[in-house]
Amino acid sequence: MVLPVHAPNHPGQTPASFTPDSRQAWVRLVLALVIGSIGAVGMWAVVVVIPIVQAEFAATRGAVSLAFTLMMFGFGLGGVIAGKITDRFGIVPAMAISIAFLGVANVLAGLSGQLWQFVAAYFFIGLGTSATFAPLMAEASHWFERYRGLAVTIVASGNYVAGAMWPPIVSWGTQEIGWRYTHIGIGLVCAGLMSVLVLILRAQMGRDTVHDHANAPPPRVDLRLSTNTLTVLLSIASISCCVAMAMPQVHIVAYCGDLGYGVARGAEMLSLMMGCGIVSRIGSGYLADKIGGIRTLLVGSLAQGFALVFYLFFDSLTSLYLISAMFGLFQGGIVPSYAIIVREAMPASEAATRVGIVIFASVFGMSFGGWVSGVIFDATGSYAAAFANGVAWNALNIGIVVLLLIRARTGSVETGPGFAT
Repeated sequence: MVLPVHAPNHPGQTPASFTPDSRQAWVRLVLALVIGSIGAVGMWAVVVVIPIVQAEFAATRGAVSLAFTLMMFGFGLGGVIAGKITDRFGIVPAMAISIAFLGVANVLAGLSGQLWQFVAAYFFIGLGTSATFAPLMAEASHWFERYRGLAVTIVASGNYVAGAMWPPIVSWGTQEIGWRYTHIGIGLVCAGLMSVLVLILRAQMGRDTVHDHANAPPPRVDLRLSTNTLTVLLSIASISCCVAMAMPQVHIVAYCGDLGYGVARGAEMLSLMMGCGIVSRIGSGYLADKIGGIRTLLVGSLAQGFALVFYLFFDSLTSLYLISAMFGLFQGGIVPSYAIIVREAMPASEAATRVGIVIFASVFGMSFGGWVSGVIFDATGSYAAAFANGVAWNALNIGIVVLLLIRARTGSVETGPGFAT
């Protein structure tokens, strides 16, 4: 008999029986994916409006890119806070707080009269977006046993679905009604839709709360490193790969505008990139179940570096579409691989905290990468040096992953399908 994954809220009040990997689990997963896809708008709207906001406020590219930097910082910090709220009170209260931040902050961004106000609003947009990623991934991991790796990557795909869906919508809205009214509309629509979906998720979950790790099996991979040392190495690796990842994702729209192709073309490339990223993100879940998280991360890191090099040598409209699609296909599974490695190599009782730390590091890498690429552009007048900077950071990531792979013992402990629970 399979034991329920969650414990009841109150002793003596047992919720309806829940079986991991059941139809009910898949219904929850679909709801989580849709919630994440809507709420992750905050990660992509700013990418589309960077050139327009720069022109309106007569600012430098680096100054406007700071909005993305603070949004990502809010996203990472909010993920830690939302994770703690989820551990204590459940995912629904955490989502409710995030929805409030997301709605109000988008309205404030649309009403901003100075650049610093716009940048500050995006910090709170990041806080509002945060619960749609790491906390949802952690929650979904309690709903599955056999397909846990796949479930985690499906939820993680929500921000890529958002990346494929929202840039064309934001681009259209900006052209038709302006970036200010577009932000106000985003805040109102997202708050309404997400509130309804979270209420449905709450009804599906009943009184389910936190997973009990008391009888969890030991880690299945022994890297002969302390938990703290491994956390530091994974954090450095995630920073490195995400600095590289940020260059195309944050600046492809502005890059196309500078080349004379127009920001609408750049938004299409970003959408294509994220759409292909969905394929690779879900595929990485299957791959990790076969070869493990470390090898999956290495494959993704090598492929991402390969795609970045192509940006250095080709800038025609057709080639940029092709390279953007290739970049999306290559890098989509990288970030979820860190969560899988944590679950494979660390005690289950520390998994949520350690995943939060590593994801925060990846967010720092994305925010720093988005900002520094804008600064490099301002200094050189070209994105060539920014792409080269991304290649160098990606090489550091590959070096760390190779080190971890060398340290992995061939006689790892087996705990059944998927990674450690």
